Amino acid sequence: MIDLYYWPTPNGHKITIFLEETGLDYKIVPVNIRKGEQFAPEFLKISPNNRMPAIIDHDGPGGKPFSLFESGAILLYLAEKTGKFMPSKTRARYNVVQWLMFQMAGVGPMFGQRGHFVRAAPEKIPYAIERYTNESRRLLNVIENRLAESAYLAGDYSIADMATYPWVVGTRREPEQLESRPNFKRWLDAIGARPAVKRGVAVMADLPPEPLDDQARSILYGTKQFERR
Repeated sequence: MIDLYYWPTPNGHKITIFLEETGLDYKIVPVNIRKGEQFAPEFLKISPNNRMPAIIDHDGPGGKPFSLFESGAILLYLAEKTGKFMPSKTRARYNVVQWLMFQMAGVGPMFGQRGHFVRAAPEKIPYAIERYTNESRRLLNVIENRLAESAYLAGDYSIADMATYPWVVGTRREPEQLESRPNFKRWLDAIGARPAVKRGVAVMADLPPEPLDDQARSILYGTKQFERR
């Protein structure tokens, strides 16, 4: 059994998608990031960066519980544990790793910052919006070019696709971006049609919408982030 400390965000969806794809037994432990539950001492013991997702694998290495934070590390660990969605041969393996790192270092941060300045920032800062929008578009072009020569990011469907899809699926709200990137659209459609992906993104998707009020904004982006613990 794996305890998944989770909230329905792109990074959370990475892990639920993998768990659904592989059929591993898991239990959701909700971490309401709008209420500051990510700062609870018991959570910080397994995720010192006060970010979800995190896991506790009760059947970890040596048969002992093993905790892990950072979504990319969790995907690598679970792929090794199950022997799925991660090739064993070096060339193919590092092809997956490089595209996973592409998501972790590029797609996630740039799309995240764009989303923040477009939808969450208390004031509109044109330079920031333009900066992160341009970089997000550049990354979509990288994906489009890669998918022109490969069905999936690393050849076969892998943890690299699971990591990237939740961050870029919102591009569906901008049809003009899909029209100019047919290979990207084909990839989005193929992944979105997978039953396990549908189940993964549905986990806790029925939460009622909450406005981003001043209290939630302070918890997510304010000074609490810098408190010494």
